[in-house]
Amino acid sequence: MLAFWGRSDGHEDLETELEDHDTGLVRPAKARRSTLWESDDPIRWERDLLTLFVRNQLRVALALPILAVLFALTNLSWITWTGAAAWLAIILCVQAVQIYLCRRYDQSDKQHAPMPEWIGILAASEFLYASCWSLPLFVFWQTGNDLQHIYLIATLMAVVAIRMMIASNFMPIVVAGTGFITFNILVRCMLEGESLYIALGIMAVIVELFFIQLARRLQCTARDMLIFKNQKEELINELKSAKDQADVARQRAEEASEAKSRFLATMSHELRTPLNAIMGFSEILSHEMMGPHAVAAYKDYSSDIHHSGHYLLNLINDILDLSRIEAGRLELEDKPVSLADEAFDCLKLVDFKAREKNHQISVRFPGDFPKVSGDPRALRQIWLNLISNAIKFTPENGRIELSLERKSNGAAVMSLTDNGPGIPPEEIKIAMSAFSRGSDATHKAIDGAGLGLSIVHGLVKLHGGELSITRGFGQGTKVSIVFPPKRVLDGTRVDILSPERICSPTQRHLIELTA
Repeated sequence: MLAFWGRSDGHEDLETELEDHDTGLVRPAKARRSTLWESDDPIRWERDLLTLFVRNQLRVALALPILAVLFALTNLSWITWTGAAAWLAIILCVQAVQIYLCRRYDQSDKQHAPMPEWIGILAASEFLYASCWSLPLFVFWQTGNDLQHIYLIATLMAVVAIRMMIASNFMPIVVAGTGFITFNILVRCMLEGESLYIALGIMAVIVELFFIQLARRLQCTARDMLIFKNQKEELINELKSAKDQADVARQRAEEASEAKSRFLATMSHELRTPLNAIMGFSEILSHEMMGPHAVAAYKDYSSDIHHSGHYLLNLINDILDLSRIEAGRLELEDKPVSLADEAFDCLKLVDFKAREKNHQISVRFPGDFPKVSGDPRALRQIWLNLISNAIKFTPENGRIELSLERKSNGAAVMSLTDNGPGIPPEEIKIAMSAFSRGSDATHKAIDGAGLGLSIVHGLVKLHGGELSITRGFGQGTKVSIVFPPKRVLDGTRVDILSPERICSPTQRHLIELTA
């Protein structure tokens, strides 16, 4: 017995393109569905279609018995009640057997059920049921009673239509049931030999063929629905598996990040203690506080040790700050801060390096520029990193300009522009990531760990600002940082937030939320 009938032309327009997960290629959905159909176990789909028939049969279990009772009652006009009762008892017993078999199959373990046996049993029960419905054609048939004949044929065609709707998902059941009833109608009509009956028989066959074609289309639709349902379930399972893997990877990444933070926090203290001793003693030696060195070069060596220790200490501080920013553990202390004052303080710290390279540093700060609400140490570090980078990468006799300005929406903008080599557009995103250095720094062997801009970017984001890097004058670099209007202290806000006006951190927080 065939598991399925062929696809109908009505379903060949399903050409939606889907991605093949096995090859990564995109191909039509019909081709992918066909491949899935050929590669999968046919019994699996046979089982699903048989399950649809069984459940449809159970849902309408009372429909045909009621029709059989009405049919027997109406035939009392032509036959005796004993004949009608006997036929009704037979049809109800066969119907009960079929319902019992359907319930047994529905309650069984379908994954391990012997499908050929179940198909044979259910098809045989349908054939027996069709035989019972065909009995009136030969038992109740009264010669010469055309009205009864038409009534019997019409009732059986109605039974054929009902069974077709119930069993349309499984063609073997359709053929075993409605096909046999139609065959008996044709035989009964041919035995009469009259043109009217021959026409009725031919019409019954044509209607049956139409029903079978319709059932084939319905079965193809049901089969496609089962395939799509299976694909959806497989996709859901794949998504669930991918989500579980992503959750595991995220958990591992969080554990690794936490372990990294603990390691950096521990190592920073472990490294700072000996570094402080090294820097202290090297500074004593470089200044010859314990007396002049026997060898003059020792003074230079001790200065180099002190410089290297200072560089290493700054690197440790940068790494620790970056780890805190990435972990979201760097807490800001919001206070009214003058960006201009912080810039001047930073310029004093780097003045010696700027004079070594003969840089010309200019500032363009409006006298009435308002203060901003932010962390003084973080804002000072932003200025210091930007200025240090500009001095480091700008060639000798270069120009560096610091500026402050207000935007039309009230935001504050701090900018630094130089006439150095600049950062290529394709390297801007890389330059803002940790431990990344541009091509110019690599080619010219400029010292640094590549943490400056990444720390600046993190500190700016903590303040709710935006950092952008563009070309400046002389095709150099212009770094702009925009602080949102809510951080700009205009009018009485700066007086309200001043330290001498606030008694506690709670008051400050409430004022910042409502100001």
